[in-house]
Amino acid sequence: MTYLIDALKNPNGYLATTPLSLLCAVFAAMFFVFTVVYSFRHMTGTKGLWRYYIYLVATFVATLGILFSTTFLVLLVLWGFLGLMLYLLINFGSREGTPESARKSLAIIGGTDVLLLLGIVLIWSIRYGGTGLAGFLKLPFGGMAIDLDTTGSVIAYLCLASAAFAKAGAMPFHTWLPDTARDAPVPVAAYLPASLDKLLGIYFLAKVTLDVFVMTTAMNTILMALGSITIMAAVMMALVQHDMKRLLGYHAVSQVGYMVLGIGTGNPVGIAGALFHMFNNTIYKSSLFLAGGEVERRTGTSDLSRLGGLVKAMPLVFVAFLVASLSISGVPPFNGFASKWMLYQGVITGGGKLWVVWLVAAMLGSALTLASFMKLVHSVFLGQPSELSRKVIDNGEKTGFFTLLPLSVLSLLCIGLGVFAWKIPFGSYFSPEVSGEVFMPGIWQSGLATLILIAGLVTGYLIYRAGNLKNARVAAPFIGGETLADNPDMRVSGVDFYRTIRELGILRGIYRLAEKKLFDLYEVLQKIAAGFGLILSFMHNGILSRYFLWFIIGLAVLCIVLI
Repeated sequence: MTYLIDALKNPNGYLATTPLSLLCAVFAAMFFVFTVVYSFRHMTGTKGLWRYYIYLVATFVATLGILFSTTFLVLLVLWGFLGLMLYLLINFGSREGTPESARKSLAIIGGTDVLLLLGIVLIWSIRYGGTGLAGFLKLPFGGMAIDLDTTGSVIAYLCLASAAFAKAGAMPFHTWLPDTARDAPVPVAAYLPASLDKLLGIYFLAKVTLDVFVMTTAMNTILMALGSITIMAAVMMALVQHDMKRLLGYHAVSQVGYMVLGIGTGNPVGIAGALFHMFNNTIYKSSLFLAGGEVERRTGTSDLSRLGGLVKAMPLVFVAFLVASLSISGVPPFNGFASKWMLYQGVITGGGKLWVVWLVAAMLGSALTLASFMKLVHSVFLGQPSELSRKVIDNGEKTGFFTLLPLSVLSLLCIGLGVFAWKIPFGSYFSPEVSGEVFMPGIWQSGLATLILIAGLVTGYLIYRAGNLKNARVAAPFIGGETLADNPDMRVSGVDFYRTIRELGILRGIYRLAEKKLFDLYEVLQKIAAGFGLILSFMHNGILSRYFLWFIIGLAVLCIVLI
């Protein structure tokens, strides 16, 4: 406690800035402002709203403390505090008691906080021999270069990496994120899982990997394997989701895989691409959640089967959603493509003998992401309006300023950071993670490609306008004899997209296991704990003769051990 008080009185010895931490802080501040502005309308009418804003401010301050901390002690305290804030924010405004997703997030993040503490203790033991409390309390966060040549150092790294994975939402600690995206208030989902937790988790992983430990080829390979698995497994789960927010949650998990993959390459291009993708992801992911939140507010649902044709009711929201969808899918000239292109180059350069496997996973993940968002955009905004969507369209409500402001800025960032990515001095911003003036062969030169894309869009628009001339012949489309007016059940819903994927060979069994939550670490551990509870209940049932039997068995075991 004395050291914490000292840190508050004299922060210079406990807090410091680096180019990367400052850049993260700027993004954290931006998302904090956008969340508050968006909440002015979305959270109106919620009871106890003053507590909600206090939670947001406390979360932002704790985030800055983690980004600027120079000791593990300050980081550990604030890291645990953020886990509590996440629980309170997920639970805020819930009318049906504490949602299961809040308990799950607290259990997973809290459990990995224990691993974080264990990792810090092991580092203290390696550096100071486990003696001297002052050494533990002032253990520096960075600048140690611990070799991964002993069992203790490997366990320490895995413990710290587990905490980073849980915060960012990477596998196998990812299952809290899709549930949180479904249950939490939309501003919370956009602010924490989509923004701050990604920044902090990947920032911490990069710091630990590059500034605390000296990585080995084997550990880098493990990181790249986990990143590739996270990309593919999460995007395959996203393809078959019918809830908009849960689908976005799985894509938030999938994008973390790209960042882990880039850090695992261990070369400047891959690391810079991972950190650049970290910032890009927070931008387009927040935009997707905020746009999706406006859809849910206007319609009262996030069920894709009940949506459709909403572009007529909210065209500007549709544009922002489309831009963010193309960005997350890695379509040029948006920012997602710029960072993924660097990641591809990093994998080719530093992916080792299995670089083809990692590259295929990354590129196939992008293709499946695009397919998933084609389904999502069609289900929500395009196609024939559902009965619910018609009511929203007929209502004529306009999208408010407090919703359009953050969406507009985020959309412009998606475009600007993609088109002008070659102007970003990665070696300066990401130092010492990407030290020196490093030549970046993976940076996309966007000039000519952007002009060609603009020319294609203009040509397509002119063709569209030519097809709408007054003297053009209008013919009704042939749809098999039925009309939607007389047969509303014939409306094609985006939910039907990729339905057959569930029945494809080995995927059928995997999806069924996923539905039973056999890949959910939280559910598996909960069932194991329940099993032990049943065993203990059987052993201690209040019957005196059974207690006497256990006494005899215990005495016999003790005698055998002593003899």
